[in-house]
Amino acid sequence: MSKLIMNRDTSQSETFRPRLSLGPVLYYWSRDDVFSFYQGIAQTPVAIVYLGETVCSKRRVIRPDDWLELATMLQQAGKEVVLSSLTLLEANSELSALQKICNNDQFMVEANDMAAVQMMSGRKNFVTGPSVNIYNSRTLAVLASSGLRRWTLPVELSKDTLISLHRDRPDGVETEVFVFGRLPLAYSARCFTARAHNLPKDDCQFRCLDYADGLMLRTREDESFLVLNGIQTQSAKTHNLVTDINDFIDLEVDVLRISPQSRSTEQVINIFHDCLNGKMTGCDADIELQKYMMTGECDGYWHGQAGMDKQRGCA
Repeated sequence: MSKLIMNRDTSQSETFRPRLSLGPVLYYWSRDDVFSFYQGIAQTPVAIVYLGETVCSKRRVIRPDDWLELATMLQQAGKEVVLSSLTLLEANSELSALQKICNNDQFMVEANDMAAVQMMSGRKNFVTGPSVNIYNSRTLAVLASSGLRRWTLPVELSKDTLISLHRDRPDGVETEVFVFGRLPLAYSARCFTARAHNLPKDDCQFRCLDYADGLMLRTREDESFLVLNGIQTQSAKTHNLVTDINDFIDLEVDVLRISPQSRSTEQVINIFHDCLNGKMTGCDADIELQKYMMTGECDGYWHGQAGMDKQRGCA
């Protein structure tokens, strides 16, 4: 057991297991596909489900009432449901939508920018997503005093950084780490998907619907490089930390986040669940996950290297 864990009951360390979460869907899917997806997720062992549009406010095929309907269904299936906010706000209408999310009295809120943090501060507990830049213990302490219940490590930070932050982690604050999926790297006011089709952002014709897992950007050598997802830029490779499961147990990371993809998300959840519960080793789980990754894998950021690198494998 790590000596750096100061605010957990180590008497239960032998039985400690992180919970699994499913992050918000980052892509633009049809209403039928979204409802079908979450009906399947309700049957999986994932403990926490994040719901909501976090990328583009023009993606309105799922209305607020639809999200609440899904949230109620998942809650009845025994899941902890968290409503996720937009990451980049650009208009007053988006601020009004954010206020409605923050004012809901039924579900926890994931704040994905500082506007949401400010709205939640001092009112009720909240979660921060990976886009909120928590880089040091002072920031963590300030947010904890404002009602932070769980924070998500920014995807570009390493295991060593997490260890440092855990030295002074406030009591009652949980830690979540993004462990599987294409990494959300950056957001822009410009829509890259619309631009790729020579369309203006205001008349994008919802081309994101054509790319269930984003639009691949390749180099001149035809190597996969990045994925364009509207205003969001993602890694082309799938971030996969299943071989580091024991590190998360030793560090007592509370929650491990899996990011949805259009195919095989349920299988990915089941593999992580089996690995956490000792039914397969990290290496066996890694081999199984190869079947469900779209374009290679990476884990560099967690190991303090370039994000697109693969540092830990199973020979």
